Amino acid sequence: MSIQKVIDAIREIDYEKNFKIDGTNIDDCTIEWINGSKAISKDDIKTKMQDIEDNGTVLQQTKNSGKAKLKLGQALTDAEISALFGN
Repeated sequence: MSIQKVIDAIREIDYEKNFKIDGTNIDDCTIEWINGSKAISKDDIKTKMQDIEDNGTVLQQTKNSGKAKLKLGQALTDAEISALFGN
């Protein structure tokens, strides 16, 4: 898995985390947590990476939910509106 997938998983867990990452995948990378950010374990990152692979990101899930509601003529949440149409 690419390093971008590692970054995406960290951002999905907590977008506010500050870190530096070096390596090519989750198994060989080193992550330096900076500016007081508390570490996320590699096991938690791997779990989130698998969740994203299986289910998509929260944004993707919200878009899919919004699309399904539109097709059914149901009301959208603010998050679904933002995901589909931007802010």
